Amino acid sequence: MTAARGGLVKVIIETGYLDDDQKVRAALLAAEGGAHFVKTSSGYGLRGATVDDVRLLRHVLPRSVGVKASAGIKTLTEARSLLDAGAGRIRTSSTRAILEASLQRLEPAPA
Repeated sequence: MTAARGGLVKVIIETGYLDDDQKVRAALLAAEGGAHFVKTSSGYGLRGATVDDVRLLRHVLPRSVGVKASAGIKTLTEARSLLDAGAGRIRTSSTRAILEASLQRLEPAPA
């Protein structure tokens, strides 16, 4: 992608507005156009990332193209589910809560 001049290219496909066939087509067109990541949502659409959308995108995209789950991710459980489904990156406005929940899981229970 010449316009990026060596930078990373992220394409947002707003999965909340698309059916599965449209999601696949958009993702493949983004990959063909040189995208490094396909992002599920800008956060201004109908809904944010879903496990099904991430799983679908990860299944159809080449490994060289990452999947970024974005919008509506509020808990550690949601973030882990999206990562398990194939997201390589997460965008959330709840980073602090997710990190605190993660740290609580790492700390031993009081005796």
